Amino acid sequence: MAASSSIISFSSSSLFTPTTPQPKTHCLLKHTKHNDHLPPSSFTTLSSLRISRPTTTFGVSSTTRVNVPPRRLSCSASASSSSTLPSALLFDCDGVLVDTEKDGHRISFNQTFQERDLGVTWDVDLYGELLKIGGGKERMTAYFNKTGWPANAPAGEQERKEFVASLHKQKTELFMALIEKKLLPLRPGVAKIIDQALSQGVQVAVCSTSNEKAVSAIVSFLLGPEKAEKIKIFAGDVVPRKKPDPAIYLLAASTLGVESSRCVVVEDSAIGLAAAKAAGMTCIVTKSGYTEDEDFLNADAVFDCIGDPPEERFDLAFCGNLLEKQYVSTEVCRSFLVRDGPMHAR
Repeated sequence: MAASSSIISFSSSSLFTPTTPQPKTHCLLKHTKHNDHLPPSSFTTLSSLRISRPTTTFGVSSTTRVNVPPRRLSCSASASSSSTLPSALLFDCDGVLVDTEKDGHRISFNQTFQERDLGVTWDVDLYGELLKIGGGKERMTAYFNKTGWPANAPAGEQERKEFVASLHKQKTELFMALIEKKLLPLRPGVAKIIDQALSQGVQVAVCSTSNEKAVSAIVSFLLGPEKAEKIKIFAGDVVPRKKPDPAIYLLAASTLGVESSRCVVVEDSAIGLAAAKAAGMTCIVTKSGYTEDEDFLNADAVFDCIGDPPEERFDLAFCGNLLEKQYVSTEVCRSFLVRDGPMHAR
């Protein structure tokens, strides 16, 4: 029988007791009944925990709060150094390393369309919809198939493939110029967690549907050539099927010589999450501008970013804890989760 599971949402501001104020961000941690046998690890002791459960009486909503005796809760995204580390840390590129889509790729696509006199412009909302299609060439092809091909596009199928490939090559060159000028910065915490991984012998790779040259430019120019030499890149047409197909993550695990079950993936989109989970990997989602409203219920954890101190959301040791399935102390939550479903700890 499948394990019954729930998602529990924690406000980081209520679970930590830091010396400096923390932002009121939320992370989602999954708890399953299969975790009951696991020992607690890296817990924060709370003086009390209030479980808020919404109720409705005669059409009036209210909240019942249950005071739980002091217990230990694995709420901290920072874990002890004794936790098991992943064999590999795998990143998506766009939206994870850099928030490139709206002001990077979209701008480059539109500039290409303008220079080629195609009479096409992708606005912010339209591009958000197109991002549900993995790969730039695939995105353009799907768009043209639906709305009609430009008047100056060829008619034959093979010629159209070559036409789209030429557009994508031009777009990639424009995008790389933006990266080289460092107009698009790394997202918070990316450099930190990559440094942690490399210094502790964890392999690091970037797995992206974007063009390999564009991904390499991001890694090289924004992380530096020294780190870039240690990071393996799997991108573009290196696999025949793109996300949400798991092929790129399976290729990464095979090439790096690691088991899929020992890999932690950082993604920002539903299609990326689907690819990682289909590959049998643990997946953390760091939401980006275009993906904040997507469904991430299958993620092992969800954050707004990785974050740098003092606003760090998680670190490498936390990734190791996820592999061990030590999400939530069952001492606190077992009876509430199984009986009553999702709760919010405040």
